Amino acid sequence: MMDASLQPDVTFVIAAYNSADTIAAAVESALAQDEVTLEVVVVDDQSSDNTREVVSGLMKQDARVRLIALERNLGPGGARNAGIDAAVGRWIAVLDSDDVIQPLRTRRMIDRAESGPAEIVVDNLDVVYTDGRARETMFPANFLEQQGTLTLENFIASNIIFRSTFNFGYMKPMFRREFLNENALRFRPDLRIGEDYLLLASALAVGARCAIEPSPGYIYNIREGSISRVLEIQHVDAMIAADEDFLSRYALPPAASEAQRMRTRSLVEARHFLMLVSSIKRRSIMDVIKIAAKDPVALRHLRMPIEARLKKLRGAVFPTPLPTDMKRQAS
Repeated sequence: MMDASLQPDVTFVIAAYNSADTIAAAVESALAQDEVTLEVVVVDDQSSDNTREVVSGLMKQDARVRLIALERNLGPGGARNAGIDAAVGRWIAVLDSDDVIQPLRTRRMIDRAESGPAEIVVDNLDVVYTDGRARETMFPANFLEQQGTLTLENFIASNIIFRSTFNFGYMKPMFRREFLNENALRFRPDLRIGEDYLLLASALAVGARCAIEPSPGYIYNIREGSISRVLEIQHVDAMIAADEDFLSRYALPPAASEAQRMRTRSLVEARHFLMLVSSIKRRSIMDVIKIAAKDPVALRHLRMPIEARLKKLRGAVFPTPLPTDMKRQAS
C-alpha cells in the first residue's frame, strides 16, 4: 500500500504512436499543472519514429515522466490500459498525444469531483484549428452548468448517430483510479474505434457519478486532414458488436435502455447508409433498391449531399478527430 502522502493526485496516461512532433507539448502541458502532484506515463505503442527518444529526453529533465515501451502494438485501448495498470495517482487522466491542457484544469476538475462526490469528472473543451480558423469553446458553459452531472441516459443519447445534439463523447474524463480497479474497468483492447465511449458508458452503468466542470481546460487540436480516414462498414460493425456485449453485461434503467435502443438503431442506419453509398459508387442499381427497401431511412439520408452526410457521420462515429498516431493504429 502506497503512503498517501507520497501518492500523486493524478496520473496522466498518454498513448503515443509516431508522435515525435507533438508529444513534448502534451507532456509539458501535463507537467505544468498547478496546485496538484502528478506523474506522466507515456506508453509508446511501437512507434517507428523517434517518439521514445523525445520522451527519454523529457524524463532526464523531469523525474515525474515515465516511459513504457511496448514490445508489440496494442492499439489505443491496449496502450492506455498499460498506462492505467502502471499508474499510482488517485486520479487517472487520459491525454491524447497531440493535445494539451490548461494549467488549472486538473485542480478545477478534482475540486469539482470531490465536492460531489463523484468517481468521474469531465470538463469543457477549447477547439483549436491549425488551418487558421478561430478558436472556439465546444459547449456553452451555462448549458454544462445546468447539467451539473453526466448521466448514462444523456451520455448514450448524445452518441446517437445522425442526431443533432450535444455529443458528450468529445469530453475527456478523469477517473478515480480505485473505482476503475474495483470494477475491473479498462479500455477494450480489441476495439480501435469507440473504445473511449464504451469505457465511460460502462463506468456509468455500474453506478459511477460523473461531475461536469463547465470551464474549458482541455485544448483539442484539430489538424488539417485529421479526419482523413475513410469510414468503413467494419468500423460500424465493431461498434454494434461492442454495444451488444455492453448490453449483455449491464442492466440499464428504462431511460438509458431507450437511449441505447435509439443508438443501436442509428448504428444500423449508418451501416445501411454506407452500404448504399458503396452501391451508388459501384453503380449497382439492384443493390441500391434492395438496401432502400430494407431500410428506407437510409435512403432518406441521401437528401443531404453524400459528402456532407459522410462528414457528419464521421464526426459522430469518431468524436475525437483522429490524431496521426491513433489514425495509423486504427487503420
